[in-house]
Amino acid sequence: MLRICSRLVPAAAAALICACAGLATAVAAAPAEVSGTARVIDGDTLDVADRRIRLFGIDAVEKDQTCRHPVDGDWPCGREVTRQVAVWLDGKTLHCVPQSVDRYGRQVAICTLDGQDVGRALVRAGLAFAYKKYSTLYASDERRALAAGRGLWTSVVVRPDTHRAAARPEPQIAPKGCQIKGNIASDGTRIYHMPGQAFYANTRISPKKGEHWFCTEAAARKAGWRRARR
Repeated sequence: MLRICSRLVPAAAAALICACAGLATAVAAAPAEVSGTARVIDGDTLDVADRRIRLFGIDAVEKDQTCRHPVDGDWPCGREVTRQVAVWLDGKTLHCVPQSVDRYGRQVAICTLDGQDVGRALVRAGLAFAYKKYSTLYASDERRALAAGRGLWTSVVVRPDTHRAAARPEPQIAPKGCQIKGNIASDGTRIYHMPGQAFYANTRISPKKGEHWFCTEAAARKAGWRRARR
């Protein structure tokens, strides 16, 4: 898909250079600002100074997503977006202002490169979507990218949150009165998750692996499981 990739580069580079540097004011109680060399994980996630950062207000296509161009057909837009972001940001010094912490423990932050708002640049280039579920900060930038037909807007693309929802497994039905999930981690650690804890919904129980549903915390502890920390 070299022709499609070549379409992305000029628009993306121009957006990165010309994007406005409007930073949202950080809340006084927000975690300390983070500055350091960036390593790209995917289109909206970075490691900066050994901190995992999720870019605030944007949502990028997942690595396994494909898009469909009307002329060139299907292309691996998830991998291509990650590659483009890595070309721009890997090894560069970013300054990040945290806005919150997500349920995975990542800092959700507005990051800048040489004073330019990285999230805004990606949305303007058509390489990410404004994540309007959480913020409308970049909504107008998305409208401009769509009107100009930049980046992903040249193709048919499923929004990342819709893609994730479709890939999410159906929730398991717990035995009546026994909703505590006894999970065995990859290192053999036995942890139980209570309803309402951070990872409860995403934890699936596999009896074949020796995992169990428990009716009480006392039963889980007696069987050798410990409670998840969050």
